[in-house]
Amino acid sequence: MGRRCQDLQPHAAKPTGRQPRHRMSKRIGSVPYLNSVPLTCGIEAETEFVVPSKLADMLRCGELDAALLSVTEALLHEGYEILDGVAVASRGAVKSVFLAHRQPLEAIEVVHCDTASLTSVNLLRVLLAEKGLRPAFEPLPRYSQAGLLQNVLLIGNAGIDFLHAEHDHATWDLGSAWHELTGLPFVYAVWALRKERHDDTLRAKLRQAKADGLARLEQTVAEHPDYDPEFRRAYLGGHIRYELGDDEKAGLSRFVKLLKNHGDQTVHDPVFV
Repeated sequence: MGRRCQDLQPHAAKPTGRQPRHRMSKRIGSVPYLNSVPLTCGIEAETEFVVPSKLADMLRCGELDAALLSVTEALLHEGYEILDGVAVASRGAVKSVFLAHRQPLEAIEVVHCDTASLTSVNLLRVLLAEKGLRPAFEPLPRYSQAGLLQNVLLIGNAGIDFLHAEHDHATWDLGSAWHELTGLPFVYAVWALRKERHDDTLRAKLRQAKADGLARLEQTVAEHPDYDPEFRRAYLGGHIRYELGDDEKAGLSRFVKLLKNHGDQTVHDPVFV
């Protein structure tokens, strides 16, 4: 029988100050979002849960050995390797990464972005650039203002909350848009490992967490407090995929190519371990 997957707080997005000294021994970091629950099954007690931007800082500074990172973060740093076989991905609609817009795409001049995920921002930038569109990107001041803005990129639980609330925006699901453009899955997050700081034991632990999480997916759907069971089942059991196989790697390779075409940062080809 698989191990119990502990509940996560859905909006643990704000830093809580200095952590107790004993917590600093944790080697693993993840995000406090519903879609990450199956990948941390059984290892919650030894995992730091923080927003993607904070998680990236912690891995970069050496406070962690492994982190479930926004995939762009992993591609921008040659000091990272990617755990093979495990990802947060979608083949088509993802339901938690989308552009909410009141204007037609062709008329958009400014997009306000949740900057917590570098991948979502870059995915939107690439998708619009492929249409010949290059709007300005501005930080989203706070989620409570999302409904007041003309065009806003939303991700994660906050994005799902927006979809479940009343709003007058059209939505452009970036997973669907990517699949329409490429015919391939899109990889949003991967386990990024610091070179020379990971070992067989750590890699096996992360793979086992995924296996346990998928084995207990129906129980997570039934017990997790976020949203209703029907949405959790469709989201975790359909829209989100947790494999990093040949198709996902092909999608990732295409994303790397488009990042190089449309961006000005050095993007490294992924190294899988």
